[in-house]
Amino acid sequence: MIAATLEPTLRLLHPTKAEVPVVVDEFWTSKQRAAHSLHEISYRACFKPQLPRYFIERFSELGDTVLDPFMGRGTTLIEAALRGRVPVGVDANPLCACLARPRLNPPDLASVKQRLADVDFLTAADCPEDLLVFFHPETLRQIGALRSYLMRREGSGQIDPVDDWIRMVALNRLTGHSPGFFSVYTLPPNQAVSVKSQRKINERLRQVPSHRDVPGLILKKTKALLADLTPEDLGRLDGARKKARVLNGSATSLSLLRPESVHLAVTSPPFLDTVDYVSDNWLRSWFAGMPLAEDQLAVFGCISEWTETMTRAMAECRRVLVPGGHLAFEVGEVRSGRVRLEENVLHAGETAGLKPIQVMINSQRFTKTSNCWGVSNGTKGTNTNRIVVFQKP
Repeated sequence: MIAATLEPTLRLLHPTKAEVPVVVDEFWTSKQRAAHSLHEISYRACFKPQLPRYFIERFSELGDTVLDPFMGRGTTLIEAALRGRVPVGVDANPLCACLARPRLNPPDLASVKQRLADVDFLTAADCPEDLLVFFHPETLRQIGALRSYLMRREGSGQIDPVDDWIRMVALNRLTGHSPGFFSVYTLPPNQAVSVKSQRKINERLRQVPSHRDVPGLILKKTKALLADLTPEDLGRLDGARKKARVLNGSATSLSLLRPESVHLAVTSPPFLDTVDYVSDNWLRSWFAGMPLAEDQLAVFGCISEWTETMTRAMAECRRVLVPGGHLAFEVGEVRSGRVRLEENVLHAGETAGLKPIQVMINSQRFTKTSNCWGVSNGTKGTNTNRIVVFQKP
């Protein structure tokens, strides 16, 4: 049992087996800037680093392997590596590897500066004209020049960790809502609106894209990401990287992982159809030269389809977990609170052969991001982290 304040009258009756205790508490904080600077890369619907840290510290030891089968931006991987564990991540979105892998091998600022100096940012490159709705012409030329440079390096097999890092930072800086991004004011950097929607935003705000210096912003963001890195952090990242695996694939088929090779899995899957990862990432997909197909990234229209897929994913987690290993599976409320996914997760986990230990609800005041979207605690959206904790018998 996880040490926490148990609400003895709060119980979630599993549809098929014994009662599973539900614990409500503030197990970790989700305050802005409370985590390591290396995490500050945006991705839609990602959880805060404090969540995987909580389970990594309690359910794993130095040198243990920690898996995230829906890795997203790689939060679990980075947190595991910083704590001396071996990270393994899998995601169907190929962009996720571009966001996670470089932070396991961060270059120094001088190397990034030197590599950017090698890019001919004055060279014109073919870019869709529609993108001028987001970018000043000069900025778009720089983006196109960098894109062409990186794609040539990759095509010739020359791409290295410094190139990987620059691509990751550029993907993160493409669009956003401050002068720190390449674009004019738009949605936060974890999603890109359509060209049509951006035209409406520009008209409403009476704005025209101003020039943003692409290499300068990449250096600025690099400096921010590296700000918290210590020699000890670098040593742990170096040790973890030798065995780390960052894979593009399905959580329902972890065939590249050996049975009983993982000590802990911490993950958060797509919540039904609440996020359209293809639409959100269309601009990143263009920049990276990685087309995303509609059937490549799961969007579940019905709860039965979602539950069946989660059952298959958890069966794979059970296969790769060591006996006694744990799975922490984070979900939330959807359909305005009418669907509580943790109930379906309990059923899926037991069907997959895992033993449910506890449902944890991390409850606290909203952070800055949530308040920006006008969400009130207990009334809208995913208002709490809900984690179902399983153990492999």
